[in-house]
Amino acid sequence: MDAARRMWSTKAVMAAPRDGLVRLTHIIYGLHAFSAVMGVISSAAVVTAFLTGWPSILAVILNYARRSDVRGTYLESHFRWQIRTFWFALLWVVVASILLVTIVGIPLAWLVVVVTGVWVLYRIGRGWLALNDGRDIGA
Repeated sequence: MDAARRMWSTKAVMAAPRDGLVRLTHIIYGLHAFSAVMGVISSAAVVTAFLTGWPSILAVILNYARRSDVRGTYLESHFRWQIRTFWFALLWVVVASILLVTIVGIPLAWLVVVVTGVWVLYRIGRGWLALNDGRDIGA
């Protein structure tokens, strides 16, 4: 079976999520966005505000707590997207921290933090737009 047909048949059997779960997913995107925007308008970097801000931490906890409720719906891809965004951002901050320890790596560490911040904003925006359209994120 070709990939396009498998994708179509998989989407055809996906259950429709409850309205409350769609609303919760919007709230989770909002919590992530709030943390990221705090990084834009404050002295913190986007990625550090995203990773250390209580709204984002609460959002990831909600993702893990309600993950089983969205299994089999298009929201499952959004929860996976949100969780991966958080953990990959953390990974890149760890890489930047290691680079920061080396004097020659300071400019590269700064670049990693900035690029990761832009990447976080992109993933929040792309995911939220897909959710608003009622479709999976395709990741």
